[in-house]
Amino acid sequence: MDTRSKTARPAVTRERIGVALLFLMNGFLIGAWAPKIPEFATRLGLDEAKLGVMILLFGLGSLVMMPIAGSQIARFGSSTVTRFAAVLLTPCLLYLTFVGNVWLGGVAIFLFGGLIGAMDVAMNANAVSVERHMRRAIMSSCHAFWSLGGLIGASTGGFLIDHMGVGPHSILATVVAGLMVAAAWPLVFHDAPHPDERKEGHSRGLPRSPLPWLIGILALFCMIPEGAILDWGALYMRNELGASATLSGFAFAAFSLTMAVMRFAGDLIRDRFGAVTTLRACAAIAVVGLVIIGFAGNSSVAIIGFALCGIGISNIVPIAFSAAGNLPGMAPGVGLSIVTTMGYSGILVAPSAIGFIARHTGLGIIFVGLSVLIVIAMAFSSLARHADSAHH
Repeated sequence: MDTRSKTARPAVTRERIGVALLFLMNGFLIGAWAPKIPEFATRLGLDEAKLGVMILLFGLGSLVMMPIAGSQIARFGSSTVTRFAAVLLTPCLLYLTFVGNVWLGGVAIFLFGGLIGAMDVAMNANAVSVERHMRRAIMSSCHAFWSLGGLIGASTGGFLIDHMGVGPHSILATVVAGLMVAAAWPLVFHDAPHPDERKEGHSRGLPRSPLPWLIGILALFCMIPEGAILDWGALYMRNELGASATLSGFAFAAFSLTMAVMRFAGDLIRDRFGAVTTLRACAAIAVVGLVIIGFAGNSSVAIIGFALCGIGISNIVPIAFSAAGNLPGMAPGVGLSIVTTMGYSGILVAPSAIGFIARHTGLGIIFVGLSVLIVIAMAFSSLARHADSAHH
């Protein structure tokens, strides 16, 4: 008989709903932003290189705020930091919609990226705390709610921009995000930092073990393609495949839909086949998807490629985060903060370089090239075995 059945808490609890709502809200705002990028670039007169600089500012904002969020989690716990970041993040879409010049646009996108990053670190740390409290793995399903939020934001965003206009869409999205935060507020699991984590969180040194850094590389190489799809998927569809704004929004929406479905199934799949096998299968599917996107002759074929990428990338990152939180001889917060920062640097910073390369090559060949990173990540797949210890 499975001993976990005697000790595990119910599958659905207040704290699980609370952290899931926060992932949903964060994903929703990023999804709502994705179909706005072409309009943002047009309004501020940005070519692909200048838009690349803006996306770099988004990433730099996150990389500045993520370590700050990590240090505050060590002091106050993840629940306090998550709530604070969520409240500050809620109105950011409005800033991006109503800025009238490049300089204010740069400030707005730096702030947006910074708060997205801070909230990402805090809500992932809260999910680890809830996993330990519930004695269940919930990380994949939390990331599923982030993907579901991205799906809702992206699929409705292009349609609402086409039919309502940019301003009303942003106001509506902000109200919806605010309601999610209000609903989550009383449910978020309150965690106090563990004395060891508090001590290690303020330590000047970084862990000498190579494990968190290697898992960080795995997360990084899998999140660069995810960032490329978020930042450049809509532009690739519109500029190179001639898709409408609505169809362009469906690029990230198809990716988010299949990713969400597979992440809801992710914990069961990992229990059945193990983290290493699951990761290797997912990576192989992601490679196929990226190649299809790059060689797509029309938007319908490209959307199939984006959908396959969603299936492939779906459970790689939750497995990496779960492994980072369960490394032997290391406080969960230490390993998780390194892997989170390295991984999110891929989704936030690396895509900015794509803008400069795309001016000379086009975006199609870039998507094909990104498949090489997934192949390299497969070389580190044996490290995923540490994720399995989260279930026992």
